[in-house]
Formats: sequence, C-alpha cells, structure tokens
Amino acid sequence: MDKMWAGRFSKALDKEADDFNSSIHFDSRMYKQDITGSMAHASMLAAKNIISKEDSETIIDSLSLILEDLQSGKLEFDMDAEDIHMFIESELTKRIGDVGKRLHTARSRNDQVALDIRLYLRDEADEIIVLIKDLLKAINNQAKLHKNAIMPGYTHLQRAQPITFAHHLLAYAMMLTRDIGRLEDAKKRMNQSPLGCCALAGTTYDTDRNMTAKALGFDSITLNSIDGVSDIDFCVELLSAFSTIMMHLSRLSEEIILWSSWEFRFVELDDSYTTGSSIMPQKKNSDMAELVRGKTGRVYGDLIAMLTALKGLPLAYNKDMQEDKEAIFDAIDTVKKCLKIFAPMIDTMTVLEENMKKAAGEGFINATDLADYLVKKGMPFRTAYKHVGQIVGYCIKIGFILENLPIEEYKKFDALFDEDLYKEISLETCVNKRISEGSTGPLSVEKQIQFITEFLND
Repeated sequence: MDKMWAGRFSKALDKEADDFNSSIHFDSRMYKQDITGSMAHASMLAAKNIISKEDSETIIDSLSLILEDLQSGKLEFDMDAEDIHMFIESELTKRIGDVGKRLHTARSRNDQVALDIRLYLRDEADEIIVLIKDLLKAINNQAKLHKNAIMPGYTHLQRAQPITFAHHLLAYAMMLTRDIGRLEDAKKRMNQSPLGCCALAGTTYDTDRNMTAKALGFDSITLNSIDGVSDIDFCVELLSAFSTIMMHLSRLSEEIILWSSWEFRFVELDDSYTTGSSIMPQKKNSDMAELVRGKTGRVYGDLIAMLTALKGLPLAYNKDMQEDKEAIFDAIDTVKKCLKIFAPMIDTMTVLEENMKKAAGEGFINATDLADYLVKKGMPFRTAYKHVGQIVGYCIKIGFILENLPIEEYKKFDALFDEDLYKEISLETCVNKRISEGSTGPLSVEKQIQFITEFLND
C-alpha cells in the first residue's frame, strides 16, 4: 500500500522500518471511533462550505458502509497499512475516488489520532465502570447475607477485634466506589475535543470545532492546539486509576487466598473458579485470585511505561506518543478480564460462618472491650489497659480465654470486676455495641449496605 505521505520521498520505506513504524496491529481496535470522528468532520466541512454537501454525504454514506463491512467481517484490516487512520482513508478513496481525498481537508493525522484515543477511552472507561458495579453488587449481596457473621478483624495479620464479615467486605466496596469516582473524574478532563487542532498550529480554513465537539459528545474543545495534539495526560490518569483498581483487587485476592486456605477455612471458592494440581489430588487452588494478584504488576508496568515515554518529550507531537496505545490497551484488557472473573467468583463463594466464629473466639480479640468495661466503671483507660494486658498474659499462662476465666480470678486483679463482665465481652455484644458511624455494629453495617445499594441505583 502506498503511503499517504510518500510524495516527499524518493524511495520506499525499508520493510523492517515499515513494520517497526506501523501501528495497525494494535490501533485497529479504534476503527469505530475513527470512522465516527471522520463522519463528524465531513459534516462540519460541508456546513462551513469547505466541501460540497454532496461530497460530504457521499463520504459519510461510504464511511457507514465501511463500518458495517468491518463489523460484519466482510472487510478485513490490511496489516500492510501504516495505521487504522490510513487504512480507513485508503479504503474510502478506493470506493469513491477523489471525493474520498477531500475528507482530510483541515485535519491532520495528529488531531485525528488524538480524537480517536479520547473517544475510545471514554467508551472503555464506561464499560469498566459497569464491570466495577457488577463486582460491587456481588460484594453487597454477600454482605447482606452475612451481616451477623462474626469473624476476627486483623491488624498486622494478628487477630485484633471482632467484626462482621459484612463489615470487612464493605471496606472493599467503599474502595470500589472511589475507583469509579476516579474514572469519572478522568473522563471529565478527557472529554475535550482536539479535532481541528490539525498538526499543531490549527488551520487556515474557517472550521467550526465546537460543531464537531458537540456532535461527538464532548463537553468542550481543547483551547490550545499544541496541547490538543500533545496531551495524553488522560492516559496517565486512567492508567493510574486502573492501577489503583488492580491494587484493590489484589488486596482482596490476597485475603481470599488466605481465607480459602486450610489454615483459615473462612470461605470456599466455587469449583468453577478454582483449579487442581497435576500431582496432588487433594488440592483446590485459588488460581483466579492469584492471577489477579499477579496481573496487578502488569498494569503497574503499563503506567510506568507511559510516564517514562512522556518524561522527556518536547512539544508537540512525537512518534514516541504512539507508545501510549499498547500500554493503555493492555491495561484496559487486563482490568476488564480481572473484573469479569472477580464478580462471579465473589458471588458464588461459600462463606463458612462457623469457622469464622470459632477463630474469633480465640486470640483475646475482646480485650479492648474488657478494658472499656473497667473504664465505664470509672477507671482511667490506661490503667484499665494495663490490667487487661496482665489478665491476658495470665490466661495464656494457665490456658484460659477471657470468656471462661472464673470471676474469682478476675477479682484478684481488681474489685471492679463482676459477673456482668461476661455479657460485656461476649463476641455478639462486642459487635452489637459498636455504635459509632462506620463501625462494625449492625446499624452501621446496614447503613453501609444501603449506601452501596443507592450508589448502584444512581
């Protein structure tokens, strides 16, 4: 295929150099956005009398047919084309001749590709938001089912205080709502049209950039033509948001991997989302969660690759910027695959409440509540803290837990202890008496579930 820019050159591009320069093998996924942008541009050119209305209609009709043919498979991408933009323009010219050559009037490939990537990422961000909401729904459903399931809460991976399984899961739900917020924020800054910036300096034609921006669903246009063709901050923003999403999925993956081990046995993953061993017949491995945890590093790498490619670039467009697509496309594909597997994995997970409750009964996780019991009877917290620490040490030495240490033993440490302490330090009481906003108490957890429910319904 002849290059659109070949007029200046006396010889063909070296084959290896041509392959190295080409991007159609990865940017062909933007064909719909490229055609949609070209249609809007053709309409504007006619409205501003830059090309005739007849030519504009011929171009738009032909572009519509090219889109249909690509979607049906009737037309295949030519991998010898330099990029998707050149492929579409070449196919258009092949079909309608010189009329097709009028489309590129008052437009550069620089603002064309800048437009296409914004349109594409806007669509993909919306799809990822939907997938995050699917995961949120699965988490919220599990929280509703296990509002009263008591488990140990951890700090430093040591048993700390009693919480409910719903409360623990809802922490991840809150993270995911922020992930959606980050994507929506990035979309707002991305939703400016660069079409009409041309190569970098604008054009001598009397174009209407606001017309094409409105037709393509943008909020506004980029106000500086150099910035319009050289800005890919939005790719960095999205990659940062994707990295944060993956970090959250990785943290939850780590917990699922721990919880499904024999050492914990808090949950059991459905057979559909686990694998076995080639040599050990008893194994049931949480490979999907492990893969998500592993793929997190891949998305981090895409972010670092993008930042590194941009760090020394002068204005305006440079070929280095072609590197944005493989990185952002890889991150998008990875995040989508992980979210698609994660939601049903959570939804089909079996929660083993009895094992959680048993684990919560060990480790003295009601020690803070015992200290609070003394505080309510007038003792300063630090004094109460010291007494309870001594009691815990004593229990460990003689093989008791706080719930079954006789009252006579308690009274040896302080006369304020009485029979009512046993009710105060029961795990149910410890959970139910957490009344502060955002706590593990039933009313708070119910509010958190309601918040996520309303968030999903917005």
